[in-house]
Amino acid sequence: MVPDFIGVAGLPRAGSTLVCQLLAQHPDLYCEGSSSPLCNTLHGMRRMVSDDQFFLSQLDQSFASSYGHLESAMRGYLRGWYQDCGKQAVVDKNRGWLQAVELLLTLAPEARLVVCVRELGQIYGSIEAQHQRTILLDFIDHLADFDRLGRADMLFAKDRTIGAPLTSIHAVIDLPLAVQQRLYFVRFEDLLEQPVACMSHLYAWLGLAPFEIDPANLAVGVRESDSHYRMKYTHVQARSIVKPKRHVIPPRIQQQIEQSYAWYYELYYPKQAPA
Repeated sequence: MVPDFIGVAGLPRAGSTLVCQLLAQHPDLYCEGSSSPLCNTLHGMRRMVSDDQFFLSQLDQSFASSYGHLESAMRGYLRGWYQDCGKQAVVDKNRGWLQAVELLLTLAPEARLVVCVRELGQIYGSIEAQHQRTILLDFIDHLADFDRLGRADMLFAKDRTIGAPLTSIHAVIDLPLAVQQRLYFVRFEDLLEQPVACMSHLYAWLGLAPFEIDPANLAVGVRESDSHYRMKYTHVQARSIVKPKRHVIPPRIQQQIEQSYAWYYELYYPKQAPA
């Protein structure tokens, strides 16, 4: 049996680790929990073959069959990654899946994508708080030398940790309706306030049998490596769901975030949207 494919993507510090941990509680799902190289590998495969002179020459002579070879190979690679999981569906976490959702659906038409979101000020606050706890280490993209406002600006740049997935979320509105219907957005705050209801609804949307999690007694999987991220983005799994303390954000930074990303607040946090 070929398992259905479920991707997990979204913003950093928005609960993707927790979502994967909770998905893994369902007996019909296989979820390793840690970020997967599968999406990156498919991107690399596409780039490589697009520059291969032998393949390009075949496109000139027999486009349909050569393109068909490529599609079959990439589909087989994706399917083969989890072929022995023995479950109804597999869960694969990578923030790149949202940007690559149309590629994913070409290879796995049944695929669904869970997208994690959170109030943007608290995302910044979570990253900054962890930086202060590990201030003797620099970020992988060298942000430690900036002041707090400068670091916030860099984190929200279009090619950086918050800005890149945020740009992909903004681009969802341009996707065909059929693709948008394959996306399920989970707000971090809702997941913490009503974990049982949120997960029951998500399981149903994924076409799984009803299952109720126990937020006070969760199975813990293998922890993802944090040293790769210079300990700035931790991936802790706990045996129970505990709401984190709210981060205090400098008013100037919070105002700048809300004004710059008013579209985001209108879509996901309308009560907090700037006037």
